[in-house]
Amino acid sequence: MQTAQGTTVIKNGQLVDGNGGPPVPDALVIIDNGYIAYAGPHAGAPPVPPEARLLDARGGTIMPGLVEAHFHPTYFNVAALEDLDIKYPVEYVTLLASVNAKLALECGYTSARSGGSLFNIDVWLKRAIENDLVPGPRLAASGREICGVGGLMDWNPDFRKIGMEGLVLLINGPAEGIGAVRKLVKDGVEWIKTYPTGDAAAPDTNDHHTLCMTFEEMHAVVAEAHNHRLKVTGHCRATQGIKNALRAGYDTIEHGTFMDDEALELLLERNTPVVPGLQFEYASIVHGPEYGMSQRVVDGHKETLEGGAESARRILKAGGRLGMGGDYGFAWNPHGTYAKELTFFVRYVGFTPLETITCATRTGAEIMGRDHELGTLEAGKLADVLVVDGDVLRDISVLEDRSRLLAVMQGGIVKAGRYAGAA
Repeated sequence: MQTAQGTTVIKNGQLVDGNGGPPVPDALVIIDNGYIAYAGPHAGAPPVPPEARLLDARGGTIMPGLVEAHFHPTYFNVAALEDLDIKYPVEYVTLLASVNAKLALECGYTSARSGGSLFNIDVWLKRAIENDLVPGPRLAASGREICGVGGLMDWNPDFRKIGMEGLVLLINGPAEGIGAVRKLVKDGVEWIKTYPTGDAAAPDTNDHHTLCMTFEEMHAVVAEAHNHRLKVTGHCRATQGIKNALRAGYDTIEHGTFMDDEALELLLERNTPVVPGLQFEYASIVHGPEYGMSQRVVDGHKETLEGGAESARRILKAGGRLGMGGDYGFAWNPHGTYAKELTFFVRYVGFTPLETITCATRTGAEIMGRDHELGTLEAGKLADVLVVDGDVLRDISVLEDRSRLLAVMQGGIVKAGRYAGAA
């Protein structure tokens, strides 16, 4: 991905640098050839070249670009699980994914970690973004997901004779788990997404208190993935599934819903990040019935929401790491509303705006494995910057309003926001 040439200065705003410290009023950010040269008080800034381009934050906030840590660009208006594998042909899904990637960037998300992809689209979408062919977040790509036969993701009955090849690799036993990983290695993914547990969406087969994979299968997947320097994550709601994933050596936990003391201790010991994805649960409760969601499923989501919120509070209080993002692309939780997750964590879960932003920037970059170059505004890092017309620490919901984004920058280039047209 190209970076800007020359010097750009962002002035007249408070700096929230992503490290969790207090904001810096009347800050200055100096960008030199696409990298941060200075981020701090205006009063202590080095001299600015007279030819530098100036961006006015208009008294608002200068902060790192957001990281969507559980991104599904290939999901689009999904109203039922079956929509994921038989609704559209792969050619159309590819086009939809590029549209969703552009939308995410326009919403202030300069980076994203894929949480599972139809076919192998995310790998090629990543390449297109990096080659500046399509706009979108810097992407850590995953591919088809891994689940046990008969588990949450195995919903097509055998009599239909419809395979799941475009969405999930179904396994029976550790040997098939190794084989699935090897297919994904050849596909070029960075992350392996698995389904250790069920979900409230499938109360009759694998609900949120059941398992979809054995520990032996999970361990085999991790060993093979790590051998190829790939990372592994998993949809983990049931308590035993969380513990199995941590003991197997998972690199992140998705959801981490029902976490007891033993699971929390394991999590902290391994310093494993969790991406709760709670706005999806809230949206399911509020809007799910409009799309035919049964009361039984809604009640399951209520339990999941309460358990997930309590687990997130305990993780943060204990010093654990949390990323922000999750499962956008469903009809009741559509693409383009990613920042609702941040508002939800402040208003419902009880995080402060500063804690939430740190999760959505620095921790997101750590999950991607790119915290050495992304996630905070510090000298030497890429200038992926979000300039917001408003005080995000006073009202984090301003991040939901795209009209309040003055500039969305990648490598110092204004890619979206109100200033993009003048770039």
